[in-house]
Amino acid sequence: MNIYLIRHARQNSKLCNVNVELSVVGRKQADLLGKRLANYQIEALYSSHYYRAKETAEIANTHLHVNHEIREELREIDFGDLEGNTDSYNQDRYGDFLKERSAMTSDLAFPSGECGADVWNRAKHVLNEIICTDYKNVAIVTHGGTIRSLVAGVLGIDQANKLQFGLSLENTSITQLVYHRERNRLYLERFNDYAHLEQDPELLRRNW
Repeated sequence: MNIYLIRHARQNSKLCNVNVELSVVGRKQADLLGKRLANYQIEALYSSHYYRAKETAEIANTHLHVNHEIREELREIDFGDLEGNTDSYNQDRYGDFLKERSAMTSDLAFPSGECGADVWNRAKHVLNEIICTDYKNVAIVTHGGTIRSLVAGVLGIDQANKLQFGLSLENTSITQLVYHRERNRLYLERFNDYAHLEQDPELLRRNW
């Protein structure tokens, strides 16, 4: 079984984890994602309930025409007191915390928010449900922090080290897990694959 973890397309706000819809560029990214996934024989589509993930899945599904299941367990990590703020505000007010978190010495929870283990413990249940189905190809539209926590959990890596998985995850990038039924084990096949965006530099995060 192939399970494709997909980061949502670009939202229309740069504020921390605000629940907003996609930007014009984001809708283009989601359409390109759908065109690519149309070649992957996707049988089921899951997404977070946040607007940016749900809308990404809906646009991609115009090319897939499969059942779309919305699951709150797939939401982004709770940034707690940092949510709704600008990056500069969070750096000024929570700079010490962010520096300690980036050192990756422990799985720190955001102030009044979640840590990586919290995300893994809620989101892994969706993975477990999926691998119990007869599907061969499933797509999950979720969030960068959630993808990092899922990959760390699958590989048995300390959640404190999840930030080592790429400096940044591109919007609509594909991270592929493969479930081997006979071995009852998940494998990481690829990470942060955004080949469908490379034709247009405007679609990449460095140009946002």
